Amino acid sequence: FEIFNLDLKAGDSLKIKGKISEDTNGFIVNLGHSSSDLALHFNPRFNESVIVCNSKCSKAWQQEHRDSHLSFSKGSTIKLVIEFLADKFQVKLPDGHEVEFPNRHCYDKITYMSVKGGFRVTSFKL
Repeated sequence: FEIFNLDLKAGDSLKIKGKISEDTNGFIVNLGHSSSDLALHFNPRFNESVIVCNSKCSKAWQQEHRDSHLSFSKGSTIKLVIEFLADKFQVKLPDGHEVEFPNRHCYDKITYMSVKGGFRVTSFKL
């Protein structure tokens, strides 16, 4: 699932609903300008019971941020709300917990989004 002409501006929210497959180790939601320039790499990993967030600049990964609040499980249907603010991203998890990650590239617009791994998107709304 990839979108190349997304028009997400600072102050906007992105709602993503979907089903996590039963047999996955995790999934990824990427937001940025391209697959090699990512402002937010959101990566829940079930095998480590952690959510890893990161950013990528010219294909180079930056400093990882780990949050051990993994509040959903394999096989569940979830909704994630990603708020894009001028200085950070706030990802609201299904139980209300928020994972914050800085807008390291100071982007004011996101044009690229991809969802990979064991997550089937059923709807998304800007």
